Amino acid sequence: MIRYIVNFALKNPYIVIGLAIVLFIWGIISFKNLPIDAYPDVANNYVNIIVQWPGHSAEDIEKQVTVPCEIQMAGIPHMANLRPSTLAAFSRFMMTS
Repeated sequence: MIRYIVNFALKNPYIVIGLAIVLFIWGIISFKNLPIDAYPDVANNYVNIIVQWPGHSAEDIEKQVTVPCEIQMAGIPHMANLRPSTLAAFSRFMMTS
């Protein structure tokens, strides 16, 4: 069966090329008419803010960076929660909406 198909393709190259062109055009038309379903993103939007202050202790960063930033960001519209965390040399905020 395979031998017959290969012999036919070798003896009739114009038919094979024409069939390939028809299939290619049919594929392009089918692709353009393909319905695309966008799946909704069910995860909340989130933002990570990392503030670095090298050479300072976690207590200094908590007093000088984390608490003032947390107070200022408390009034952001549509914010669901704000989770600050402080380590030595940096402060991190994770906000979700």
